[in-house]
Amino acid sequence: MFAVTILGNNSAIPTLDRHPTAQIVTCNEQLLLVDCGEGTQLQIAKYRIKRSKLRYIFISHLHGDHYFGLIGLLNTLNLMGRTEPLSVYAPPELEQIIQLQLDCSGTVIKFELSFVPLQPGYSGIILEDKDLQVKCFPTQHRISCFGFSFEMQKRKRKLIPDQARAYEIPAAYFSKLQDGADYQRKDGMLVKNDWVTLPPPEGKRYVYCADTIYDVTLLPWLRNADMMYHETTYLHELQERAAERYHSTSVQAASLAASAGAKQLLIGHFSSKYTELQPFLDESRPVFENTNIAEEGVTYFV
Repeated sequence: MFAVTILGNNSAIPTLDRHPTAQIVTCNEQLLLVDCGEGTQLQIAKYRIKRSKLRYIFISHLHGDHYFGLIGLLNTLNLMGRTEPLSVYAPPELEQIIQLQLDCSGTVIKFELSFVPLQPGYSGIILEDKDLQVKCFPTQHRISCFGFSFEMQKRKRKLIPDQARAYEIPAAYFSKLQDGADYQRKDGMLVKNDWVTLPPPEGKRYVYCADTIYDVTLLPWLRNADMMYHETTYLHELQERAAERYHSTSVQAASLAASAGAKQLLIGHFSSKYTELQPFLDESRPVFENTNIAEEGVTYFV
């Protein structure tokens, strides 16, 4: 399973029915939290997200609407007796901020909490396990800010059964071929793995663009994404304001999705000045048809 659940889709000022940015990425049995705006733990409870399966947290930047909910979530996990390790990938200053809050309240985190610093301007792989590869990349915002690419990995090679049988490889060995092993026949012949298998298919990829000005240099990171999220703080008539504040508009996000050849686009981070979100779709879909509002409580499959 590879999916994204929206917990918050608003920008800096919460409204009664929209919350600051937070998303859950589900990769098989593990959960990853992307940004943690104010009230995120309440959204996690509301939508019955299993906290125990949360393994990694990714914070894009240190504007409050993207991390003010983190200390509350960590404290709750601690009070509930969490024992599993938790890793936070974030700008390096966040560790100092969290530690100060813990020290001032005399709180001791009883589970292993590790911070992985994302240095300004860095891009590349930051996490890799058997199911998932995560990369970060810089976006253009007023302070150091990152986007994240989540790729669900398919490591098993594709077997060519007829070819394997032609080389007299027993069916009991097929699973090892899919894992990349060669086969030594009884007559001494070594059957190379790539004679009887094909490379694994590319895994599906979700790309999260955090706060950013409209920036075509992001296209290499967005190229052919199965699903991408891009902020659309303003409707396009306010594109000058968006640029001044290092944000993007509906049309700009859709233009990037179209240029990148993405399959799906989610838009969010809406300014609280807007009470209705339908106009964002009305502007985006003529440019990129497969656009959807990142609606709170909805799970989107990659």
